[in-house]
Amino acid sequence: MAEANGRVTASDGAMPVTTMNAPVGERVYSKIAWRLLPYLFVLYILAYLDRVNVGFAALEMRRDLRLTDTVYGTGAGIFFLGSSLFDLPSNLLLQKVGPRKWIARIMISWGLIASCMSLVKGAHSFYAMRFLLGVGEAGFFPGMILYLTYWFPSKQRAKAVARFMTATAVAGVIGAPLSSALLKLEGVSGLHGWQWLFLVEGVPTFLMGFSVLAVMKDHPDDAGWLTGEEKKWLDDELERDKKEGGAETHHNLLDAFKMPMVWVLAGIWFLDQVGLYTVNLWMPLILNGLMHGNKSASVALSAGDASHVAKWAVLPYVAATVAMVTVGWSSDKTGERRWHIAGCLLLAALGFVWAGVAHSFIAGLLAMCLAAVGYWSIMGPFWALPTRVLGGQAAAGGVAIITMVGGVGAFLGPYLTGKMKDMTHSFEGGLFVVAGLAVLGAVGCALLKAPEGAKAEPS
Repeated sequence: MAEANGRVTASDGAMPVTTMNAPVGERVYSKIAWRLLPYLFVLYILAYLDRVNVGFAALEMRRDLRLTDTVYGTGAGIFFLGSSLFDLPSNLLLQKVGPRKWIARIMISWGLIASCMSLVKGAHSFYAMRFLLGVGEAGFFPGMILYLTYWFPSKQRAKAVARFMTATAVAGVIGAPLSSALLKLEGVSGLHGWQWLFLVEGVPTFLMGFSVLAVMKDHPDDAGWLTGEEKKWLDDELERDKKEGGAETHHNLLDAFKMPMVWVLAGIWFLDQVGLYTVNLWMPLILNGLMHGNKSASVALSAGDASHVAKWAVLPYVAATVAMVTVGWSSDKTGERRWHIAGCLLLAALGFVWAGVAHSFIAGLLAMCLAAVGYWSIMGPFWALPTRVLGGQAAAGGVAIITMVGGVGAFLGPYLTGKMKDMTHSFEGGLFVVAGLAVLGAVGCALLKAPEGAKAEPS
């Protein structure tokens, strides 16, 4: 091998291999990050906003449609049953037809359905539209995780995933004041404020779906903003990463189903999603009760109340945004995943216990900040694990399996909270149960072991 101009090239007659030095490699990752992540970030903000804005709409919608807590919790959660049923086939189709066309199709479909949520008239139409919204969005999140594996090796992936997934927290930062403003349109053109909320927030998703066809590139080889040398280097890095992680030997769809690690991860993700969507879909109502000094009763809301709660509900999402990036950076720097995940889940459990015993609005808000930090911060280190050890159809299938199982948890959390609220007339019991499930998820991290043929992560 001979070294020239910061590169190492083959000089023994073998096929040329180009290996950039570390600073040059970092510049390639930086270029990819700046080109991809801001755009994907915006897409995911729209996706997340359309799935959780029902939590803010519920401040008025439950009153207008006379929905019980159980009906609201069931309808809010049934979205995830719709997405879970179709996540796997959707992700396999994405791999077949390409991310650009499939993500565009998903966004256009769910944007239309999200706006049609404004037509809900009662419990049954609420269930139907939330289920259809889940079907329309199925495959978007696992597709994005799979897409990032085309551009970032595992050592860069937790940070990349964390940056991308801060959109889930930023959606709350943007969604809270936006929803607050839209709820003030009560009565305009004969529509309720919550109807304006659904109608307006679905339109940008629909329009951005068409932009995907022009902006997104399926693979690095399609990116005109990477040089030929950079593409070759990235291909070599990704291939080497597959060999080290075992993805080269685990690339068939059945490999994903047979790997114990996938099912342990699915269980942990299930428990995370139970709590995460309890925060997303019930936090405004929990804070409303505390604001009135009565967390055990459903308090009728004025438009001013709804706006006030939505304004303060932004703080947990701000805290989660900062924590996600910090934890993702720490996980990549140390190469450690399991205990980062476990620590975050224990933090979330502590937040929910605190929320359960809180008797003031400020205490409840701070408790929700703690819970949000815990649940959101696992995302970077968590998604670096399955995408490191799976490749090809196994990666598409494995990510989809985990999100499908997690979708059941995302349904169970809001449903369980609403059911227990109706049974006990308090949020306390539901919050304690979800906190216990978070502790169980942290314990499950001890079961995570690298599959045979994979280079173990530091622990």
